[in-house]
Amino acid sequence: MGKQILDDELWSLIEPLLPPPKPRRFRYPGRKSISDRAALTGILFVLQSGIRWNQLPQEMGCGSGISCWRRLRDWQEAGVWEQLHLLLLTKLRMTERLDFSRVIVDSVGAGQKQDQTPQTVRAQAPSTISRPMPTVRRSPSSWPAPIATTLRNCSRSLMQFLASRACVAGR
Repeated sequence: MGKQILDDELWSLIEPLLPPPKPRRFRYPGRKSISDRAALTGILFVLQSGIRWNQLPQEMGCGSGISCWRRLRDWQEAGVWEQLHLLLLTKLRMTERLDFSRVIVDSVGAGQKQDQTPQTVRAQAPSTISRPMPTVRRSPSSWPAPIATTLRNCSRSLMQFLASRACVAGR
């Protein structure tokens, strides 16, 4: 598909942070899973292009979008994105490429009373004239807030790191 999303140098930084793959079952092992590098390439493609997970092109060789999404979820639970964010920040500090003139401090929660009473949620009474509605499930394209926030921070660091490598390589 043209330009490579994940080069070898960046992969060598990320690979040690990933948890080992789950062992396959002996009986009925199912389909062989895609490699971590292919899954990460699919994840980065979805993040860069903004497409939905189920629209990931099969021609890329990254497996299905749902497989990439599951891998993203598993890596989030394993703390990979926080580790990668810290690693990239360390690399940026070593090359002195961090620009602190553009830092924004988030003040959400600052100035709130500490002893506020939480709001109570009342359960709806069951209807006597209609059937209950089915439970609405989350679609794979909707991200839990911690994953989205962590990835947003990590992607900023990743972009800064890639920009610093391009500047250093151009010297």
